[in-house]
Amino acid sequence: MNNELFQQAKVAAIALDYNRALDLYARCLQDPSYPPQPGEVGLVYHQIGNCLTKLKSYYEAIEAYTSAAADGAYDAVGAVNCNLGMAYAALRDWPSSVKHFEIAVSDPAYPTPYKAYTGMGNALLKQGKSAEAGVAFREAALDEANPDPTKALLNLGVCFMALNRPADAVASYESALQFDMSQETRNKMYASLGQAYAASGQMQEAVNSFERALADKTYYLSDSASVDYQRAIAAVSQGNVDGSHASPNLADTSGLDIALDGSVIADQDPYVVSDEVSEDYYFADQFDPQGGADSGDRFFNASDDELEQWSRGVVKLERKRKSVGLKVLLVIVLLVLVLLGGGLVLFTQGFGFPTQEATVEQLFADPESSSNYASSVTQEDIADFAALIPANSKVAVDGVSKSMSSSTAYVTLTTPQGGEITYEVSLVRDMIGWKVSNVSLYFASQN
Repeated sequence: MNNELFQQAKVAAIALDYNRALDLYARCLQDPSYPPQPGEVGLVYHQIGNCLTKLKSYYEAIEAYTSAAADGAYDAVGAVNCNLGMAYAALRDWPSSVKHFEIAVSDPAYPTPYKAYTGMGNALLKQGKSAEAGVAFREAALDEANPDPTKALLNLGVCFMALNRPADAVASYESALQFDMSQETRNKMYASLGQAYAASGQMQEAVNSFERALADKTYYLSDSASVDYQRAIAAVSQGNVDGSHASPNLADTSGLDIALDGSVIADQDPYVVSDEVSEDYYFADQFDPQGGADSGDRFFNASDDELEQWSRGVVKLERKRKSVGLKVLLVIVLLVLVLLGGGLVLFTQGFGFPTQEATVEQLFADPESSSNYASSVTQEDIADFAALIPANSKVAVDGVSKSMSSSTAYVTLTTPQGGEITYEVSLVRDMIGWKVSNVSLYFASQN
């Protein structure tokens, strides 16, 4: 290989002149005087893939990385497949993304598996696979090569909240607090910790966490966090610090990176590619850790056998090490039964898709559409409900009281003139989702 051209290409890439770098790398492959040898072909295609990714040409980057992986003499299997996983993630092809992350972490020579585990966790969350994502984030947090497990711990807390395991979410968030991070991120994390405490019934701790999030007066709680905060304050004021007599939670207790509708909020630039040949992609939000995770946390004391009971992700990883037989089949059957049971529990607690919040937002966006309403609502009722809703207004869902078959949402609408109107929206179960059965004005003084 023409090393002079290769070094020129590297300099161009460092200078962010990716088009020139691509031209020089191509000449390295095509130079008849210095034909690239096995191993060098993979190296050059790896760099070509990095440049194409920087240019957001993800399909071409996938072709380049695939060519790099095809060079059996090139020993960066883990890094190349991690990059492939990120490229597929940028195209929102989550299954292909997870596949290549799994190949990356199975490479024993890959020096930074936490990067692939982090990418895998994000891709699994995008598919709604919270349990499997939790396993991936756990591996990323426990990887000794990870200089900063904060991001993994935060997302692990998100997974635990989605799995209705708030006590484990508390342990994860508290572990993350031992690391340095921006004040904005710390405020968000304290708010998420407050929601986890509230969900686990520790109301005094919830109040303390919410107040720490608000202490510097630069952070504002989300709607769901505000409802949890007020609920915790009410419980503490009544002497019910353990939440045993608290009113039902009216809002989703989601985590730092999860929106109220359950969808993942993406990083500003989550697909950062390294300019160095020996490294690969990694997720952003870098922190400067000053301490380690508490080895006494419940989560870090959990055995692999305990995790196998709630995640198919562990089974997938264990299959690569163990023979496939009757024992594996029985484990899979048990896991399916556990997941079905978990789904039934969520159904009985009022969860559905689309969510109550999404259904209410659709209603106020188009109040005259019959598709928003239950079959029992007549056209006359629809017209009456639509007449209550001014056009071109902004709406916010303040909270939702949930049960298996019915829910009640409380909504504040801001008119173009700046006024506010509060509504009580009744919803009934429609298969796995929700439909509106009644809309009325809500006056707090009368309730």
